[in-house]
Amino acid sequence: MSDALLQIRNLTKRFETPSGTVHAVENVSFDIPRGSIMGLVGESGSGKTTLGRTLLRLIEPTSGEIRFDGTDITTLNARAMRDMRRRMQIIFQDPVSSLNPRLKVGDLIAEGLRAFRIGRGRDRRDRVAALLEEVGLSPDHMNRYPHAFSGGQRQRVGIARALALEPDFIVADESVSALDVSIQAQVLNLLLDLRARRNLTMLFIAHDLSVVNYLCDQVAVLYLGRLMEIGPTGSIQRASAHPYTRALNSAIPQPDPRAARNRTPLQGDIPSPLAPPSGCVFRTRCPHVAEYCASGRPEAHLLGGQHHSYCKRTEELYGQ
Repeated sequence: MSDALLQIRNLTKRFETPSGTVHAVENVSFDIPRGSIMGLVGESGSGKTTLGRTLLRLIEPTSGEIRFDGTDITTLNARAMRDMRRRMQIIFQDPVSSLNPRLKVGDLIAEGLRAFRIGRGRDRRDRVAALLEEVGLSPDHMNRYPHAFSGGQRQRVGIARALALEPDFIVADESVSALDVSIQAQVLNLLLDLRARRNLTMLFIAHDLSVVNYLCDQVAVLYLGRLMEIGPTGSIQRASAHPYTRALNSAIPQPDPRAARNRTPLQGDIPSPLAPPSGCVFRTRCPHVAEYCASGRPEAHLLGGQHHSYCKRTEELYGQ
């Protein structure tokens, strides 16, 4: 029996627009083991948020399977999916716009409890107070409005709200990108603590590979809706094989400015998902592009363990 809480198979999401079909997510497959954190990294426009919200069926997939604890949730009706959502929650990127400014913090955190008729009166207030303490805030804060808090505190409120229904799985969508670096570290450590205490499984979406390296057990690299590379975090750090991943790794700041750097800057902009390049979608920006990269989707190249690269030239370039 698989230890994966979430199993994604050939997941595709396309949007029909007046200008044509947007290929947001194409044929993505991966597993997230129970109690682990999967990092999903890539530039803006790579499809990370669309993928995360599709996993929760906040956006309906075009095709593919999303198996949550053995159940393909793409087949569930609205009532069954509502019950499943108690186990699947999201932390949004913007801690300002994701919180209703007209509601007190206690009411914001209790929204899910009210929706599922969990507790009432004093019991519900005690639950909210405990959640506030768990994320590093005071129970007295439940009577304040969101504008009275800093950005980091508001994000802690968002985390408490996501935890209220005691979910098994959380999508954290760029949840620290709007915060100062010192506050980022505090929130990341909070997420690690919550994972350990609650045995949470997470998909952590980010554009900063250094943040993903710190927090996550596995990393999936997404570009224009396609997987470029996936594997254990340490392996992706030490032995990344896809040219795109290597470019992302080379952009991570080094603590010693005198240390030698082997930078691989990306040239140009990410293409439009309305007209993705044929073959390997990264080929228009790849420093190692070959003529055959324009035809046929790259297959997964096993590098060892669970580390895969989706590059036709992996073995030729790196001997792997």
